[in-house]
Amino acid sequence: MEEHKKRIIKTIRYIDDNLETDLSLEKIAEIGMYSSFHFHRIFKLITGETLQNYIIRKKIEKSAFYLAVKKDIAMKDIYHDLGFSSHSVFSKTFKKHYGIAPSAFRNSAPETFHKILQIQSKNGQVDTVFSQYICHVENLLNWTKMNLKIEVKELPEMNLASVMSLGISHVEPSYNTLIEWAKKRHLFPRENVKMISVYHDSFKVTAADKVRIHACILLDERLEDQKGVVFSETIDAGKYIVGSGEFTLDDFEKCWVSLFLWMNEHHYSMKKAFPFEIYHSNFKDHPEGKMIVDFCIPVY
Repeated sequence: MEEHKKRIIKTIRYIDDNLETDLSLEKIAEIGMYSSFHFHRIFKLITGETLQNYIIRKKIEKSAFYLAVKKDIAMKDIYHDLGFSSHSVFSKTFKKHYGIAPSAFRNSAPETFHKILQIQSKNGQVDTVFSQYICHVENLLNWTKMNLKIEVKELPEMNLASVMSLGISHVEPSYNTLIEWAKKRHLFPRENVKMISVYHDSFKVTAADKVRIHACILLDERLEDQKGVVFSETIDAGKYIVGSGEFTLDDFEKCWVSLFLWMNEHHYSMKKAFPFEIYHSNFKDHPEGKMIVDFCIPVY
């Protein structure tokens, strides 16, 4: 836990101390010793903001500080130094954040500044912000210990019947199609049936309405070639980090982030394969909307 606190604080301090530079996801993830593939999810869960939104907000807050207390610096120099391409872009972003144009903000009395922006310490940090983020890390790790059982397992090869979904909103209809197909072949319902979601795209690089998720049912043997929307898919046997527990759909993001943190902390690397979820129960059958799930990351 202490290690994650140090790494998250390190990335936040780096951002706040280098707002005038090019702050790429890859660079900041490297500073925190996280994989850039997973860091955006970890950062958003802990701070409540995407990395890009956090950077823009901190740039606007720093510009407000300069506008209020450094009247000798030209506005153009302020927004250029912070990477805004033009006055119109800067003004629009500033007004969206504070509800007032930067020129009007500068003309207001400096003594009102503290009502909008917290007084910064000598190194430009706001201590209460770090306390808040540390609390989020601790809460996540405590939640993980209480709710998510994490193990490294050797999983067997899994033969699946799959239906592709383009976009998160189409996953349920894809499962409905798959279940209707399975019913006709007496593969559903049956005892201990397992439904699986395989993620073929990352939400980091693909929009939620375009991400490719396969709705799958586990079969006893490989499916022969099918005509239509149902096709054969195989998950290779191998080593996996498996996080297990009973969760609501709202818990899924925390589960994945917790597994990525655990993977980094224990020095595993993700294979060039697809993570997936195995469902052992249906949330629709639970009074609180909970389901028993295994979250699986292929590693070496």
